[in-house]
Amino acid sequence: MSTFYVEVVTPYRMFFSGEVESLILKTIDGEMGVMDNHIPMVVVVDVGPLKIKQNGKWIEAVLTEGFMEITREKVIIIVDTAEWPDEIDKNRALAAKMRAENRLRSQLSKVEYVRSKAAMARAMARLKIASKR
Repeated sequence: MSTFYVEVVTPYRMFFSGEVESLILKTIDGEMGVMDNHIPMVVVVDVGPLKIKQNGKWIEAVLTEGFMEITREKVIIIVDTAEWPDEIDKNRALAAKMRAENRLRSQLSKVEYVRSKAAMARAMARLKIASKR
């Protein structure tokens, strides 16, 4: 199977770089898959899992908001945060989920509501990926 080069970058580190067979991630329009020779484009990355097929095996991580640029030469994903399952503190993610749920139950401004929904999405994505380790 043909491969292509992928970099996943956060403000704090180079999270992943290497040749892969395919990847799947969540965009604001839904799940998107990328394989070698994909049409060039830029998409908005949403909170959710990143699935990478490398050497015939799938590995997973969780991404938060960002962008993905697909060119003929490579794919670059720039996100706020990226975490492997073993890097996720399940208790901290569960506490964040409970805080977001409590905030969503109260009267919120539109800005507070959007922030709470985003916090809930991040916590749920982390918990989902953390449960796979």
